[in-house]
Amino acid sequence: MQGLYLVTPNWDDTDRLLELTERALAAARRAQPGVALLQYRHKEAGPQQRLDQAGALLALCRRYGVPFIVNDYVDLCEQTGADGVHLGGTDAEVAQVRALLGPDKIIGASCYGDLPRALQAQAAGASYVAFGGFYPSRVKQYAVTTKMEILDQARAAIHVPTVVIGGMTPENAAPLAARGASMVAAISSVYQADDPGAAVAAFLRLYAGDQTAA
Repeated sequence: MQGLYLVTPNWDDTDRLLELTERALAAARRAQPGVALLQYRHKEAGPQQRLDQAGALLALCRRYGVPFIVNDYVDLCEQTGADGVHLGGTDAEVAQVRALLGPDKIIGASCYGDLPRALQAQAAGASYVAFGGFYPSRVKQYAVTTKMEILDQARAAIHVPTVVIGGMTPENAAPLAARGASMVAAISSVYQADDPGAAVAAFLRLYAGDQTAA
């Protein structure tokens, strides 16, 4: 897994969500690497809206050959047949979810700026670990306390892909990609861009010709 890790915004307008997502996926269709993962994240949606939006996004991802995961909701992953789930700090334990979903699903884990937490997630069966926030985010509220040096430490100890999150733009993500981050997670930098396709292309240029990241 390498490239752009696209995360959806809290949009109730499903048509708009699908339109912008397709524009992003289409812009990356022939890129190597391209969109590595699409995560459905809507913290304010009700169960039926989550099910409807996740199902529509899954169908879109299948058309573009992009793995689709959901944030937090293991039951939604099972209902829709999504490729996996991302677990935050207050969600279920990685080992528990791995046992439930089996060996083939993608399971990601938020590890903030905590390398021991990442090591624990890796040992429990996480498919990737996410570090951050590195920069202030327009979407997620958290302390911006993660230092770039954690990626230097992770290169020696973490053997699954690493994701960087928190206020990512193509410009400020560049030093993190250079330090070995496998994927850069983006929400507003793509979905609120004047040209989402151009924003995606700018993120992908961080990895153009680089196949060394985990």
